[in-house]
Amino acid sequence: MFGFINLYKPTGFTSHDCVSKIRRLIDMKKVGHGGTLDPLATGVLPIAVGKATRLLQFLPETKVYRAVIRLGMSTSTDDLEGEIINTKSALHIRQEKIVPYLDNFQGQIEQIPPMYSAIKKGGKKLYELARKGESVEVPPRIVTIYQIKILNFLPGEYPEVEVEISCSPGTYIRAIARDLGTMLGVGGTLANLIRIESCGMRLENSIDFDRIDQQIQQNSFTLIEPDSLLSHLKSVTLNPDNAKRWCYGQTIPLAEENCENSNFETSAQDIYLGMYQEENIFLGIGLLKNSEGILVSKPKVVC
Repeated sequence: MFGFINLYKPTGFTSHDCVSKIRRLIDMKKVGHGGTLDPLATGVLPIAVGKATRLLQFLPETKVYRAVIRLGMSTSTDDLEGEIINTKSALHIRQEKIVPYLDNFQGQIEQIPPMYSAIKKGGKKLYELARKGESVEVPPRIVTIYQIKILNFLPGEYPEVEVEISCSPGTYIRAIARDLGTMLGVGGTLANLIRIESCGMRLENSIDFDRIDQQIQQNSFTLIEPDSLLSHLKSVTLNPDNAKRWCYGQTIPLAEENCENSNFETSAQDIYLGMYQEENIFLGIGLLKNSEGILVSKPKVVC
């Protein structure tokens, strides 16, 4: 088996739980996921099966979330799974007061991850240290927020604002909830989170465990073809001889006599390519390199 599953992760499951259940359902050991979701969160969890696990790093990076942020409340984990450590009436907060603060989250920003996270420091995960009551300085990281917009606002003593966030991998939505509350002077925590897009997969096309099980019983279960998620990469179609050489690990010059679709501009930077044989047969991922003025493709992942 070779391909991907656009899995709908239910609440209460860790990403590792989902991988374990998929392994049992399809009776396959080589299974991985394309980006951790907290147990509280639901939505798209990309699953790779077989050799497709080696392709996860080449899938589209942008992730899109729909989040509900509760203002006037701070928790130990920056979401509702944690202990409430402070509350403050936010009855005076209105949507128009929130909008200007969203500019602070646009573009490339420095973010301090939650203390309860899987980031390691000194060889130990932060949440393990937090559970022991140890207080450590969490190093900031640079993340990119492509867009953040308000979808809905529910006023009250602890108002809730629903936002849609498009961001880079490694972004903590819990940290955005915490920091927005801090900026407003009332505290904030994540009340709900749905990932609606990840690795090129969308929520509306996701499939849950029950549906997967049903399809397996009906012999209708299929995996997503890898090349359907790699359309963002430039591609090369090799002739049969060069396709064979490339799959054996040889570097192939990208000249007109060697391959099709080889109209690439000379670049000093390495570029990943989707490699194909004639009749649109997917071969794997190649690395485009400039070798003394000659563009070549070196095998990176051969499928």
